Amino acid sequence: MSRFNHVSFFRRWTVAVPTTSALGVSLLAALAGCSSGPSRVQAPSISASGAASEAMTAYDKDGDGFIAGAELDAAPSFKAAMSTLDLNKDSKVSEDEIRQRIEAWQVKPVGLTSIMCSVTLDGRPIDGATVTFEPEAFLGSSLKAAMGETSGGQLSPSIPKAERPDPTWPPGLQVGFYKVRVSKQSGGKESVPAKFNTETVLGAQVAMDDPSFLKQMYKFDLKSN
Repeated sequence: MSRFNHVSFFRRWTVAVPTTSALGVSLLAALAGCSSGPSRVQAPSISASGAASEAMTAYDKDGDGFIAGAELDAAPSFKAAMSTLDLNKDSKVSEDEIRQRIEAWQVKPVGLTSIMCSVTLDGRPIDGATVTFEPEAFLGSSLKAAMGETSGGQLSPSIPKAERPDPTWPPGLQVGFYKVRVSKQSGGKESVPAKFNTETVLGAQVAMDDPSFLKQMYKFDLKSN
């Protein structure tokens, strides 16, 4: 489906927020005053302060008040978001920075958005791989996992219809921090290294100001070794 048709399809479900040409992807916002369609897509309910506190509990293993070094390596969604998350550019993540990042998402509450991803392994596009965007647990239960299968190395992940909070929701995924897992079974065996699925080092921030969102492509270039 072309991008133009994609936006037209969603317009009757939610309000489409006007975007600049740099964004170029369909942005679905949960705004008041949506009078058409059977349901309005609501932005996920997240306590910014509560989520930030739980994130520190999960990842600040030495209790020094920062997520850094090996701790940051273990938090791939944060590592992928450092350009917008690390406000003072000290290569560390603090509880206050996490809180402010979540609050920045909530300035213009977004119900669902559509993104494109590309996945390569050793420089070649992966076909038939399942890519899962798994929301960080500290964001709470209102965020749902999104997934899709690559074709020509590309996909647009979406919350499975059976998992959507409202069955009238269109395809898409929610704003948030995600662990990203890539899996492809071949002959009953996993052909993608564990560091990209069960022990993933991949992460993403789905947000309107994230550099990958602005470039209209989330790229995952995997290496076997």
